[in-house]
Amino acid sequence: MNAVPSQHQRVLSGMRPTGRLHLGHYHGVLKNWIKLQHEYDCFFFVADWHALTTHYDEPQNINAHVWEMVIDWLAAGVNPNAAKLFIQSKVPEHAELHVLLSMCTPLGWLERVPSYKDQQEKLKERDLATYGFLGYPLLQSADILIYKAGMVPVGEDQVAHVELTREVARRFNFLYGREPDFEEKAEAAIKGMGKKNAKLYRELRRRYQEEGDEAGLREGQALVDGNANLSLGDRDRLFGYLEGGGRVILPEPQALLTKASKMPGLDGQKMSKSYHNTIALRDDPKDVAQRLRTMPTDPARVRRNDPGDPANCPVWQLHEVYSDDEVKAWVQEGCKAASIGCLDCKQPVVDAVLTELSPIQERAREYAENAHLVRSIIAEGSEAARDVARDTMDEVREVMGISYR
Repeated sequence: MNAVPSQHQRVLSGMRPTGRLHLGHYHGVLKNWIKLQHEYDCFFFVADWHALTTHYDEPQNINAHVWEMVIDWLAAGVNPNAAKLFIQSKVPEHAELHVLLSMCTPLGWLERVPSYKDQQEKLKERDLATYGFLGYPLLQSADILIYKAGMVPVGEDQVAHVELTREVARRFNFLYGREPDFEEKAEAAIKGMGKKNAKLYRELRRRYQEEGDEAGLREGQALVDGNANLSLGDRDRLFGYLEGGGRVILPEPQALLTKASKMPGLDGQKMSKSYHNTIALRDDPKDVAQRLRTMPTDPARVRRNDPGDPANCPVWQLHEVYSDDEVKAWVQEGCKAASIGCLDCKQPVVDAVLTELSPIQERAREYAENAHLVRSIIAEGSEAARDVARDTMDEVREVMGISYR
């Protein structure tokens, strides 16, 4: 497994622009981003090119959807001072790396990505027999590798995309990491570590390559990573040399598994715009309260004094998200004994949802009224992201023989 040094301990995540976000997005993605931004070097981007892979015939909605979504990011607590927020197409290096990776990525790798056939089945009404749709997993790989991101937060259904990215990086490093004088440069870099560290590196390398000692590999990676005397190029060489390969140009990322969102929709299904069962972060509080109060409940409770079972009620799923143990115990007892009515049961959920949305909506109003600030945040984030992407592309062009000076 290729090492991901500490300077590349970055988190990369993106969302297609779908306009205003709902509570499913907040609980499923944004709350995780807010946590990660304080722990890692985070890059969060609007995947506008990805939107075109399935909706290339509806470009008129993308611009408005981008800015509405960014406002919701900021209102939810994603902090531009703690993470880089940018738009994919504002960093054209994504596209350049995608093109270059496509030169050496086997076609079969893309055809076997599980979501390729799944999405074709789900979106039968759309013409997805396009190169862009076939190649979108490789564009995702370019999104990750351009920043040498060490971790990518995904649900279980997206792990295959990270695995593809790892394979693409491994193949790229195999093809282009073997410099003609790789071993000589690696040996020179070892000497530059200092006598004591050089001896330890060689021992750890031997332990891993001859005995398969994973602890030796990790110790060796930490030793290289912590040596301030090494240039970035020499570090990349020593990571590869440690494992018996070539120079690590594009580190293999790891999937950072996130818990599946438990946020149910108003009908008990997963909250999704396609099911028309959402509560948007900026919905009017009166409308939110009304829709929650009119949610369907356990069909067994036809009359007020009919006992019910919370397990058969969509409202209970919301209690599992929003209510503490005391309220949940009250709901369980009251519903089964018919000592509380359905409106009584819903009220704690109504109060909790409105309390959660109130500060988000207040911040959203401020950002919506200051479009210049929102655009400035994205412009600065895009430029910062592009600085990193340019450095990666300089390296990629050089090893591929297309760096002309």
